[in-house]
Amino acid sequence: MFFLSRFKKPAYFSAFRCTNYFLVSNLSTENNVKITNAENKLIQLLKQRFSKANAIYVSDISGGCGAMYNVTVITPEFKYISLVQQHRMVTDVLKEEIKEMHGLRIFTSHEPIAENNS
Repeated sequence: MFFLSRFKKPAYFSAFRCTNYFLVSNLSTENNVKITNAENKLIQLLKQRFSKANAIYVSDISGGCGAMYNVTVITPEFKYISLVQQHRMVTDVLKEEIKEMHGLRIFTSHEPIAENNS
């Protein structure tokens, strides 16, 4: 059984400077990293749609201007749904916000990601 309190940020997020994320279990961010208003807005929209999510990650990777984001949603709601449909579900939630963005990287999964310890 997976315990949310033991969820660790996958190593590959560091490569994308993904430091701001929401853990559904305790409504907090790792190491008290400040979340921008724009990141928080995206998190709240995703939380509303994916209420069963294990984790929702949002990170502004544009240097703070809000032009590009990494978004990750890990939820059991994606089980048996194709990757393309999972991404469509995420983009449907963020369709108004996407209009103002230059780019969006989306990662989705139905199960928690094991941390890379290498």
